[in-house]
Amino acid sequence: MRTTVTLDPDTESLVRRLMEQRGVSFKQALNDAIRAGAPEAARRREFRTTVHRMGVPMINLDRAMQVAGDLEDKEIIHRMRSGQ
Repeated sequence: MRTTVTLDPDTESLVRRLMEQRGVSFKQALNDAIRAGAPEAARRREFRTTVHRMGVPMINLDRAMQVAGDLEDKEIIHRMRSGQ
């Protein structure tokens, strides 16, 4: 994207200094400076999941989807009978 940006004299000198140090264009130095100043939220963080021990299973988990379906069916029947 092409746009016009007005820089304060001190920020222009910072970008020009980056250009000289890294041997890059003004555009590249400005983009690098903006990325370096971006908040942490904009950067990707490693995804982590908290794990908890839940004890020994009380049902055979090989058929967990069937159990979940049966429980859902029972709930639907209960709601239909009670008029909810």
